[in-house]
Amino acid sequence: MAVAVAFPSGALLPTTPGTHLAPFTLRFPFHLRPRCAALAAATLREVCAGRVPDHVLQRAEEVGYVVPTEVQEQSLPLLLSGQDCILHAQTGSGKTLAYLLSVFSAIDFSRSSVQALVVVPTRELGMQITKVARLLAAKACTVMALLDGGMLKRQKSWVKAEPPAIIVATVASLCQMVERRAFSLQSMRVLVIDEVDFIFGSSKQVSSLRKILTSYSAASSRQTIFASASIPQHNRFLHDCVQHKWTKSDVVHVHVHPVQPMPSHLCHKYVICTKKERLHVLLTLLERDAPKSGIIFVAEQSERSKKAGNPPSTTVVAEFLRNAYKGSLDVLLLEEDMNFNARAASFSEVKGRGFLLVSTDIASRGFDLPQTSHIYNFDLPKTATDYLHRAGRTGREPFSRLECGVTTLITDEEHFVLQRFQNELKFHCEELPLESMFTFS
Repeated sequence: MAVAVAFPSGALLPTTPGTHLAPFTLRFPFHLRPRCAALAAATLREVCAGRVPDHVLQRAEEVGYVVPTEVQEQSLPLLLSGQDCILHAQTGSGKTLAYLLSVFSAIDFSRSSVQALVVVPTRELGMQITKVARLLAAKACTVMALLDGGMLKRQKSWVKAEPPAIIVATVASLCQMVERRAFSLQSMRVLVIDEVDFIFGSSKQVSSLRKILTSYSAASSRQTIFASASIPQHNRFLHDCVQHKWTKSDVVHVHVHPVQPMPSHLCHKYVICTKKERLHVLLTLLERDAPKSGIIFVAEQSERSKKAGNPPSTTVVAEFLRNAYKGSLDVLLLEEDMNFNARAASFSEVKGRGFLLVSTDIASRGFDLPQTSHIYNFDLPKTATDYLHRAGRTGREPFSRLECGVTTLITDEEHFVLQRFQNELKFHCEELPLESMFTFS
């Protein structure tokens, strides 16, 4: 059984090749700055000195990555030494930059082979990571995105002609390319699985992920990095990583802010109403809050509803708002079944302007829309993890210092589920009494 040991001082155990340590956890609570942090280097360049190429650090500095975040400060010494890690920190904490710096420290820019692989659950997250990776690479190496099944035939010939050093791929696209023998992963030095809990929780993706972890390459020959804002039962997951040989036996769980996973400046509210009232309640909330921009999360359509020929709830909500909402924000729709070009168009449309984006949970992971000031849960999330990821879409720059809102619409029967989320994520949710705020004809 894997043992999780907390080191509140932040001290790291030295390891040497051949040392076999049990996996352990480094926990850094929100209220406690580790003693070593006070002594740590002040800049990202100093943390990475001698291990990350200078041109990569220069590009990072040019776009504003100068001072490391806490998760970067704690994880980079481990990552840059080649240690397998589980990066467990809240959305927006800087996990992506941490593992990309590790990737750039490991690859050989003179070699023409696939040396690093970043696996993602959604195209949108892949697009964002590819953008950051290409920015840091500054054309010193090729970064290829395998995110759309429709382009794989063309990309197969590109990969064979000139293998990219770094590939960012969805699970399905990657498996298709490997099984078509477009490239081999035997030369891979770093494997990153982003939003690992989401992929393991997806019945469509989990079996393919297991192949990637154990069949396409061996954990002993690569550095393996898992990243997520939330890893339910993380001690059990740490044990499974070693037991199933997804990682080496000395994998380290870097857990930053475990005590307070929800950003403290977010204002959480809920309204109890019937399902028939929800559309009008949502409309009144939008008029009352006057958000700068907002995301409205709606449940995915059930198979039963599809078979009955009903339109998806996202479509119903979007059409209602386009007809009834009189504000200045554009109402946009994002659905999982949209083709890649339609989804990419929706994503690019919202950049840099006010919007109301109606979406399923695909927008809760990988969408970087900093102008989002309000989140509306038209349907209650399935899990506390989903609530956390939805809430994580707001409270970012330039609104991180302002009060941002997360409002959830629930039925009376769903109230206990929301209370369970509050207990698990340690946040308070205030009720907005329906009768005092809304009138219905």
